[in-house]
Amino acid sequence: MSAETVEVDGRDLAISNGDKLFFAQPGITKRQLVDYYLAVGEGALTGCFDRPSVLKRYPNGATGPHFFQKRAPVGDTVFLRTTTVQFPSGRSADLLVIDSLAALIWSVNLGCIDINPWPVRSGDTDHPDELRVDLDPQPDIPFDDIRRVALVVREVLEANGLRGYPKTSGSRGIHINVRIVPEHGFTKVRRAALALAREVERRAPALATSKWWKEERHGVFIDYNQNARDRTVASAYSVRPVPDARVSCPLEWDEVADVEPADLTVETVPRRFAQRGDPGAGIDAVAHRLDRLLELADRDEREGLGDAPWPPHFPKGDDEPRRVAPSRARKG
Repeated sequence: MSAETVEVDGRDLAISNGDKLFFAQPGITKRQLVDYYLAVGEGALTGCFDRPSVLKRYPNGATGPHFFQKRAPVGDTVFLRTTTVQFPSGRSADLLVIDSLAALIWSVNLGCIDINPWPVRSGDTDHPDELRVDLDPQPDIPFDDIRRVALVVREVLEANGLRGYPKTSGSRGIHINVRIVPEHGFTKVRRAALALAREVERRAPALATSKWWKEERHGVFIDYNQNARDRTVASAYSVRPVPDARVSCPLEWDEVADVEPADLTVETVPRRFAQRGDPGAGIDAVAHRLDRLLELADRDEREGLGDAPWPPHFPKGDDEPRRVAPSRARKG
C-alpha cells in the first residue's frame, strides 16, 4: 500500500497505490497513468468537459476485472458535482460531471483507465450535442479498410454540411465526432446516425455495413446505436485497457490514411500533444444542424428503409422491425 498526493487545479489530490502496475507489457503504473492525463489534460477535457460520465473502474489494472459505476461516489467532495440522467428503463442516477482536470484525475484514482461520457452537457441531459460515428471492424478486417471507410464517412458528412473530427478508438476502430446543435432528442439523433451509416454503406458496399445483426455484417460496421440514450464511447485522449496502453487519439484528416494505432500510446502521445497540439481543439467552434441527414432519413423511409434494431435492453421502438436475428426468424 502506498499513498501520495498530486497538485491539480490548486488542489492536493490523493493518489492511492500509485505504484500499482496497471499495464504489465509496457510497465506502466497507476501514477504514470495519472501523469499521462496531466500531460494531455487540455485535450482530454475538450473530449469530456461538462458531460455526465460513467465510471468504468479497473481497480487492479487493465487486465483485471472491471465494473461500471453509474452513481458517482462523490460524497462531500466540494470540487466535484453530479447531474441526473435518465436511462431507457425510466430509472435515473446522478453521474459524475467532469468539468475540471481535478475531477478527471479523481476518476483515474478510482481506477478509471478510459473516460466514458454521455454525448450531452450537464445542463441538458436529454438533447445530445455530439453525433458519434463508431467504425467497428469485424474480426480479421485489415485496418486499411477502416481507414478507407473513415474517409467515406468524411465525404458523406461534408456532403451534408457537417464537419467531423476523427480519432483512433484506441482499440481496433476509428471514431468520428460531430458537434451538433442540441435541439433533438436521442431518438432523432440516432435516426440521423442511421441515415449516415446507410449512405456510407451505399457508397462503399464492399467495405462498410449498417446491419445490426452480426450474421449479416461484413467489413466495417457503422454502429449507429452508439447514439442511443445511455450508450458511451471512450472520449478523446482516453487510454484504453489493452496490453500496449493505446490511446484514443485525435487526428488531422490528412493523417487518417496512414495512421497506425499501435504508435499512439501512453508513452508517445504526450510528446505528440506537446509538439503538435490537439487536432480536435476546434470541435466546439461550430455546432451543426442535422437537417440534411434527417432529410436523408425521410428519403430512406419513403424508399422502404424504416427503423433498424435497437440494443436489446431498450424498449421496442414504434417502427422497429422484429427484434430477432434473421436466421432465427427464418426458423420461426
